[in-house]
Amino acid sequence: MKVAIATRNPVKVKAVENAFKKFFKEFKIITVEYEYKRQPIGIKETILGAIKRACYAYNFGDIGIGIEAGLVEIPYTKTGYFDIQFCAILDKEGLTLGCGIGFEYPKVVVDEVLKGKEVGEVMERISGIKNIGKSIGAIGYLTRGVIDRVKITEEAVISALIPRINKELYGELLKINCNEL
Repeated sequence: MKVAIATRNPVKVKAVENAFKKFFKEFKIITVEYEYKRQPIGIKETILGAIKRACYAYNFGDIGIGIEAGLVEIPYTKTGYFDIQFCAILDKEGLTLGCGIGFEYPKVVVDEVLKGKEVGEVMERISGIKNIGKSIGAIGYLTRGVIDRVKITEEAVISALIPRINKELYGELLKINCNEL
């Protein structure tokens, strides 16, 4: 099985590899570059980014995977937003979605992101860690290494696999037309 991922980010690739190893014996990962947006804001925009990535990746494999992190509005929080990773998996059977844990950034990060900066850019400045999004991620810095970006991304991928490994419970998957997105 060829698993195509619409990213070359080593964190996302490792997360997909970790998740797939738990359920499948044989697969080959292919990475393809795809640019969506600088920083998705809102649940719809973030999920749409993951789906568009999966649609693009599907052109290169038996399964297409898209992973997108975005700021999602959450009430009763200081900033009004959580960072949540979403995973979309697309194949001939259809589409499945999953997400990882959500967490709140410090107010300074959210304020700058809402003005057009990328989370990675702001977190690099705060943490002093270059290319933080390709290593421990903001979550790694904020949890002092207890949780890293690979882990939360892996959770999103596993969540998207749930309907696929439990077909008898979920039945037919959601059909989408990538050309209409």
